[in-house]
Amino acid sequence: MLVVIGRIGRAHGIRGELNVDIRTDEPERRFAPGSSVVCGKRTLTVAKARHHGGRLVVSFTEIPDRNAAEALHGTVLEAEIDPDDTPDDPDEFYDHQLVGLEVRAGDAVVGTVTGLVHLPHQDTLAVEVDGREVLIPFVTELVPVVDVRGGFVTVEDVEGLLDPARAINAASDLVED
Repeated sequence: MLVVIGRIGRAHGIRGELNVDIRTDEPERRFAPGSSVVCGKRTLTVAKARHHGGRLVVSFTEIPDRNAAEALHGTVLEAEIDPDDTPDDPDEFYDHQLVGLEVRAGDAVVGTVTGLVHLPHQDTLAVEVDGREVLIPFVTELVPVVDVRGGFVTVEDVEGLLDPARAINAASDLVED
């Protein structure tokens, strides 16, 4: 099974190094020298990784120069994991562990997690609510409980979070007053 661990940013220097936007809480494990990552349809071997200016800079054995590095800009990096593996941190989750979980607001079941959207600054839960997709920022303030074993996540019942049309109607009512 593949899990997203990063997205390739701009090339760094002329020797094929790449800036990587980290999408894993285990970068030292996933980007350790000698480890393999999946990049599109190819597998790359990490030659070295270092932090520079708040970013992770990685060089891969198969990427010899800046031209080869620039061709990978924007590509998602994934790691092969055992489906039964779990992250070391109990507050971390793999995408496949979240898909299919019941979504609860208070005591009511309001939907089902259908996926995770990896955005540049935060992850977002994709939730099916009444036949439509709702995106919920995957932050503790809005998703305070994730119980993989129990089969559910709890979301805060914030006005408009689960029903954007309701939020728009409420806002237009305020403007009319």
